[in-house]
Amino acid sequence: MNADEWGPMSKRAVLEVIALDVEDAVAARAGGADRLELVTDMAADGLTPSVATVRAIRAAVDIDVRVMLRLADGFAAGDVARLVRVAGELREAGVDQFVLGFLDADGDVDLAAVERLAAVLEGCRWTFHRAIDRAADRAALRKRLADFPGLDTYLTAGAAGGVDEGLPVLVAEGRRQGEPGYEQQLLVGGGLRLEHVPKLLDAGIDGFHIGGAARPSGWDGPVSADAVARWRAVLGDAA
Repeated sequence: MNADEWGPMSKRAVLEVIALDVEDAVAARAGGADRLELVTDMAADGLTPSVATVRAIRAAVDIDVRVMLRLADGFAAGDVARLVRVAGELREAGVDQFVLGFLDADGDVDLAAVERLAAVLEGCRWTFHRAIDRAADRAALRKRLADFPGLDTYLTAGAAGGVDEGLPVLVAEGRRQGEPGYEQQLLVGGGLRLEHVPKLLDAGIDGFHIGGAARPSGWDGPVSADAVARWRAVLGDAA
């Protein structure tokens, strides 16, 4: 299976890989990853890593790095003042790309929390993560965030249950990219498998995010450069 089987493409797809440490980062880079999402504690679906880990990874690789801003499991913002402090510390450490996303008790975007963080992240690019897949109304969430400075990506599986469940939503949203409220890149992740890729590419989606798929030994094992390279080969140099 290779990209040529799926017809002509126009631009390189972004392949983002979750990294927990320097070993992961180096392997992901060697396999052809374009960008890393840095997290810790995948038992909680990914929390903010330490500043020391971030510094070490940024020193070890020369690709883009997005750092998670999330202090506890779930999609509530929690201690926003602490989040703001952590974001400031990461900025001082040189981080200029982030991942975040918070919902209130009704499943609406927590605008107050996002606004406070966006103020700290002025000048940075950031991803709104899979909280969108738990939103009461994802179209309304997109509309409310449409003009937020720096927001250039949505990490989404299309549904809370993962890409298998969310594929129709992803295809529909992919075909709307560029419309008002749909200017941000779709970065598909959450149970993503290679077999999903042809349909997503066909819908114009050019962002792919892998975690477990890059780890043949599971989350207790490291990222495999070979596993990442398989994804890079399938995605090709274009999307």
